[in-house]
Amino acid sequence: MAGRDNPQDSRRDGVRRRQSSRDEDRDSRASTDNVRPASIHISSSTAIDSPTSPTAKPSSRLGFSEDLEPVAHEDDQPTDKHNARKRSPSASPGRSNRGLSIDPHYDLASSVRPIPTSMWGSAAQASPHTTKTVPIRDPSASPTSRHRGYSLRRTIFSRSLAESDTPAGSLIELAEAGPSKQRLSQVQGNGAARSEKTSASASATIVNDSDKLVDQANTIGRKRSGVKHPVLPHYDAWIRKKSDRFKFFRPVKDTFRLARKRILRIRDIVPSKDGRHIILNVSRKKPLTDERMGKAYIANTIRSSRYNLWNFLPRQLVAQFSKLANFYFLCVSILQLIPTLSTTGTYTTIVPLIFFVSLSIAKEGYDDLRRYRLDKVENNKETSILHAYDAIPASESERTSLGPKGLKHWATTKWRDVKVGDVVKLKRDDATPADIVLLNANGPNNIAYIETMALDGETNLKSKQPPPAIAGILDTDEKISACDAHFVVEDPNLDLYNFEGRLEINGETHPLSGNEVIYRGSTLRNTPEAVGMVIYSGEECKIRMNANKNPRIKAPNLQAKTNTIVIIIVIFVILLAIFNTAAYQIWKDEVEEPAWYLDNAAVPFFPILASFIIMFNTMIPLSLYVSLEIIKLAQMFLLRDIDMYDSNSNTPMEARTSTINEDLGQVSYIFSDKTGTLTDNSMQFRKLAIGGLSWLHNPDSKPGLQQPPRQSTTMENPKGKKSAKPKSSHRMSGFSRKDSGFSRRASLAASNPMENSTAQLLRYMQANPDCQYARKARFFLLCVALCHTCLPEPGDDGPIKFQAASPDELALVVAAQDLGYLVIDRQSDSITLRTTPGGDKNNPIIERFEILDVVEFSSKRKRMSIVVRLPESHFHGAGRIVLITKGADSALVPLMRLSKLAIEKSGEIDRRNSQRKSFEAHQLIERRSSHHASRKNSSNRLSLSLGRPSIGAIGRSSLNSNRLQPIRSQLDSWLTEREHDVEIGSAGRLSGPLSPRFSTSRSRPTHTFYATNSSEDPIVTGLIEDALQLNDSSLFEKCFENLIDFATDGLRTLMYGYRFVPEDQYQAWRSTYKNATTSLVDRQSLIENAAAVLERDYELCGATAIEDELQEGVPAAIEKLRRANIKMWMLTGDKRETAINIGHSCRLIKDYSTVTILDIEKGGLERELASAIISIDVGVTAHSVIVVDGQTLAVIAKDITLKTLFFDLAIMVDSVICCRASPSQKAYLVKSVRKKVKSSITLAIGDGANDIAMIQEAHVGIGITGKEGLQAARTSDYSIAQFRFLLKLLLVHGRWNYIRTCKYTVGTFWKEMLFYLTQALYQRWNGYTGTSLYEPWSLSLFNTFFTSLPVIFLGIFEKDLSASTLLAVPELYAKGQKTLGFNFKIYLAWMFTAASEAMIIYFMMFAIYANTLFTRDNGVYSMGVLTYSAVVILISTKLLFLEMHHRSFLSALGAFLSVGGWFLWNIILTFTYHNNVIYNVKGGLLHRFGENALWWLLLIVIFLACLIFELTLRSLKSVYFPTDVDIFQEYEKDSVIRNRFEDASASEMRLSRTVVEPLKWGWPIARRRNEIEEQRARELEVERLLAERRRMEERQALETPSTPVDTVEANRACPS
Repeated sequence: MAGRDNPQDSRRDGVRRRQSSRDEDRDSRASTDNVRPASIHISSSTAIDSPTSPTAKPSSRLGFSEDLEPVAHEDDQPTDKHNARKRSPSASPGRSNRGLSIDPHYDLASSVRPIPTSMWGSAAQASPHTTKTVPIRDPSASPTSRHRGYSLRRTIFSRSLAESDTPAGSLIELAEAGPSKQRLSQVQGNGAARSEKTSASASATIVNDSDKLVDQANTIGRKRSGVKHPVLPHYDAWIRKKSDRFKFFRPVKDTFRLARKRILRIRDIVPSKDGRHIILNVSRKKPLTDERMGKAYIANTIRSSRYNLWNFLPRQLVAQFSKLANFYFLCVSILQLIPTLSTTGTYTTIVPLIFFVSLSIAKEGYDDLRRYRLDKVENNKETSILHAYDAIPASESERTSLGPKGLKHWATTKWRDVKVGDVVKLKRDDATPADIVLLNANGPNNIAYIETMALDGETNLKSKQPPPAIAGILDTDEKISACDAHFVVEDPNLDLYNFEGRLEINGETHPLSGNEVIYRGSTLRNTPEAVGMVIYSGEECKIRMNANKNPRIKAPNLQAKTNTIVIIIVIFVILLAIFNTAAYQIWKDEVEEPAWYLDNAAVPFFPILASFIIMFNTMIPLSLYVSLEIIKLAQMFLLRDIDMYDSNSNTPMEARTSTINEDLGQVSYIFSDKTGTLTDNSMQFRKLAIGGLSWLHNPDSKPGLQQPPRQSTTMENPKGKKSAKPKSSHRMSGFSRKDSGFSRRASLAASNPMENSTAQLLRYMQANPDCQYARKARFFLLCVALCHTCLPEPGDDGPIKFQAASPDELALVVAAQDLGYLVIDRQSDSITLRTTPGGDKNNPIIERFEILDVVEFSSKRKRMSIVVRLPESHFHGAGRIVLITKGADSALVPLMRLSKLAIEKSGEIDRRNSQRKSFEAHQLIERRSSHHASRKNSSNRLSLSLGRPSIGAIGRSSLNSNRLQPIRSQLDSWLTEREHDVEIGSAGRLSGPLSPRFSTSRSRPTHTFYATNSSEDPIVTGLIEDALQLNDSSLFEKCFENLIDFATDGLRTLMYGYRFVPEDQYQAWRSTYKNATTSLVDRQSLIENAAAVLERDYELCGATAIEDELQEGVPAAIEKLRRANIKMWMLTGDKRETAINIGHSCRLIKDYSTVTILDIEKGGLERELASAIISIDVGVTAHSVIVVDGQTLAVIAKDITLKTLFFDLAIMVDSVICCRASPSQKAYLVKSVRKKVKSSITLAIGDGANDIAMIQEAHVGIGITGKEGLQAARTSDYSIAQFRFLLKLLLVHGRWNYIRTCKYTVGTFWKEMLFYLTQALYQRWNGYTGTSLYEPWSLSLFNTFFTSLPVIFLGIFEKDLSASTLLAVPELYAKGQKTLGFNFKIYLAWMFTAASEAMIIYFMMFAIYANTLFTRDNGVYSMGVLTYSAVVILISTKLLFLEMHHRSFLSALGAFLSVGGWFLWNIILTFTYHNNVIYNVKGGLLHRFGENALWWLLLIVIFLACLIFELTLRSLKSVYFPTDVDIFQEYEKDSVIRNRFEDASASEMRLSRTVVEPLKWGWPIARRRNEIEEQRARELEVERLLAERRRMEERQALETPSTPVDTVEANRACPS
């Protein structure tokens, strides 16, 4: 369906004509002056001021621009030359863009500065032709100044300026921002029109009096650089130089690639000579042969599993031993297997290693087995295949009855057995098993309607027809079997939007296009039956060609950092072993050799070195990855959050892997599909505009239904006040500040309380049927009910259902039905309507309208027309012919009868809207600047430091009741500011002097009207003025205002126009149109030309707005993700206009956003990219969005310069929208960003088969279990039912898992360093002989039994902040993005703590206990048990109590089991130990040192010393280096602040607060859900009754007797 081209830029045709004429006049005048001086022309919204330096000379007139458009100025005066001057050596160079080499010779606009706020008002109200001139400061006047952001701008023009003889005189002109689509000047120098760009912020435009300057720049650029991008010669050269740095590695890569192909026997498939030849033959017994490979075409099976029986074990071994810890232990186990080297046994490492690696391999195998089973389900689906048998009949009569091919029947066949050349039958709602060419369709005119939502995301049905040569011929099985058609199609490829082939039949050749081909993944809709022949099967289908054939094995991002630490520890172990070995050599010379009792005890260098390596090898614990797998499995179980459960579809969140849990807490980029992911796959009619007024259509809401108010939380001192905390009843209902659980349609109704509803419109039409406005409204509704192609179908239960090729049309027809205009029948030549104009459904009026002609919608025309003859009884005249057209306003405005007036009003509204958006953008930029300045000037150390305005102004108080109120107030203000954007509500968005909005900004009448009919709404009566309906100028203005409002709300708009056509004129046109529709050559072009003859001189009828309904909570979720510093990309296969509309609707595009549209057809890609980069670098863009289509992206991907420039820009902007993107292009974008920004984590989310490739390519893949099926969900890492569940999945569970994994990892390294450093310190007192301080069995069980629970519990149950805090303050998510949980600095800090505590433990033990003479036992075993005990107690205390913020009984349980298990183990050893030679274990704990009070006292002292050391470090860190987590942990202790966080996160935590507690007592989910729904229904009913009561009271008040003047005014407004 047609929609607005761009929500903000669709009505510019008239402006183009006027501006183009002005530009031609200027160019003609400029041609007489040769090369006139250039000037810098900057819009008023750019906010650029001149310097106040007295040395400023208004002499040089140089231009710079984002748009690079030469525009002549009438008031240019030549002055001195200055801009050709070279930069002085003392001047600081401009900032380069990521290392690119730029021309440093010229400094353009070196002193341009932002406009002060005081200048904004005058600039905003300036006339379009009024300019302010500001001189440019001489660069030499301020040699130490540094001006940033103009490097690319200077690069573009520096060469041309160096060679050109620039005339003197230059100034900066400030002018009002023009229309946001484009400034309508022509760039004749390079012959390419500038691509469309919606710029809500500053737009700097070159105004040059001659195109020679640009031509000369391009010529010089070509000569000097020798590259094909003359606009950016330095950038292109820099890119090529950068790529040449790796040319030495290319031969190595090529050799490796060739070797891999030979080893794996991979053969490149050579393209066929003339495509794929397929003959239609249903009796074929042998499969066709693929001439490219010399064997049968591949089977029709698909495989999304990653492994098979042959490559599973090799790939898994590579994956497991790519973990450096596993590889390290493999090397250690090999050393242990060498006799006499190991002091800890032979198989103590290799056996556990094999066991743990086997567990990990088995887990991956099970995950892949599930994928295989899901593939098996799809491969075993069934379809019907036509078979014909060459039977040998007994008689001639049987031969005749059987036909030429014998017996024929449709055999049920599984999809996996379908082959190329088979003829398949599809029934309604069947999925296509393979790519087929259509042979026959039982739809009207042999049309089959196909839904391709799984392919390209489009919800519109596409019409497919058989090739014209066989259309309508192959309608029986006999005709199909007798046909000998020869199809030639192209080789399999990725292109979804283009297809080439031919059909040879009866000696004639006919072309084949994509209109005759149905791809796998499509579904047959609104068509009883279709028959086609398979041309591509299995992995050669288009959708599978776009899939990722060899998905990479995903590994967590934290694993790379862990591997780095492992390398460091390995180096440390080797160095420690070398040190001890060298020390042993010294000790041997000094002590061992002179000692008589150590005769022949020397050990060679290598064995002692290997023994030390084996002794210290467990500094990297063998259980590091195994315990981590246990933790991740538990985390995966904890992801089953009730808040991520969708009650409508009964779908919970499901984790399909546990490998990358921590990556959920580090996401920086989200790549999202549109259809089914952001939207709900349904269109809803929302608004209509008639005669200057807009009306809200909300059929689902009951009269008087209002959204319940938010339960506010007052940030006051709760001392002695119970009202500080909100009542639980409101929270149980799930109401919140932003989202109360109602759908977006309810929010639209409540967003503007002054907007009228269609129910009021109907009441007014019924009460005043003869008013001019009522007549116009009835005719508009009639146009909506007639202008469509929907087919009504009586339902089984009575109500009429509609078949529609577009969901937009279905929404329009259903809305017309709701408003009393029901289509009850449609034939090829008529439409029958049942209307109820009086509101009485018992006495409807049935009218039959004759359809004369229909001109269907096309993307080029952007409109659809129908010519009908009115019935005899119609109020507009019996038998009159009327042409009704609906389409994009950009297509209809130039065709209006008063087109000049319409274009003028459109331009005026656009200018006012542009001013308002520029003002909002300026406000946001100013706010960011003030926050940045306040953060820099703040002496407070606390700051969120999230790259966005911080809460640094919030002081860190002692958090007592007397001093908390300022903090509460500041925190509440800070949260409120971030919860509400710069934009104000829709009711006042365009209010004030900048507002063009009529329907929402117009105040209601204050006087009372006398209503003559009780059903009439007096307020609506006051708004409607019949006199306004005769004022065309006002009607156009109000209509365009409404369209702007609709588009700003993200609605898809259509404008309706009509025209009464004289009979003779129609008959003359009809013959021309009939000839065009029957032409066999260039039919579509002839139809468009013929339609253009009749489609003119329209009268304005009205406009509609349709909502592509979003899923619940999508805009709020996207806003919170933006606050979390996550950039959102929307990748869709839908049209550009639809994608932009959805971008506005979901707030991906804001009202003040700068939207840069990249279009290869309009040229100038490098100019657009460069200008966008400049705008962002300068800082004049408040919010930037790129829109690119698949065709343009394909061109960018092939050019290294454009590719680099595009992705440089893409990572700078706030959002990217890619439309018309194929699945492979989606995966390409994800892969490119993943490689471009190596430190970022990418997440892809989608619900269809076309999203599988990008889901597999991203670090994290999320599948939506939506209406497109489970294709994406079953291949994803995690699946959810709604997009809004991403908030809790990422901001809460993702962050928790990241913190847990980081603390587990660093805690594991800490405890190993702590324990084994005591072992290393003991070597000094045993002659560095490798003697262990600890008993061997106890040593081997250290990681398994005595210290495993503390780190595992920490990795499973830690919650550093509550879920409500993390959802209320998404900025806290940046901790994972910046890797603040685990990095090298944190590792060193923990290792310092471990080394310090190891020395405290060992030296206190050695100094106080080992050298004491009055102890019963101070041998090695007693010293080892004392040290071991102190280490175990310290590990349990620190990890389970100090580091764990979310402490529970599990913390005490883990400490009890660890410490108690250690002492229980010693008791067991006391009774069972037999080898009592080296270590005196027997009876040690119970009868010797265990009875010594000094031993226990020293243990307590050592533990307290370490605990004091820990607490001292933590206190110093909290005082001098506090983190955001520390601050918010303190905030959570205050009940009022905690309630404020809970209130801000109520919408994301509705179910957990209403279901979780009852579930603890065993209540079923279904029962509790029903109770919640019943409670909500009761609340809504109460609200409805209260609203009805208020309406009755208002009506009674209005029915009081009024003054005669009021009565006259009321009757004059609209006589009854």
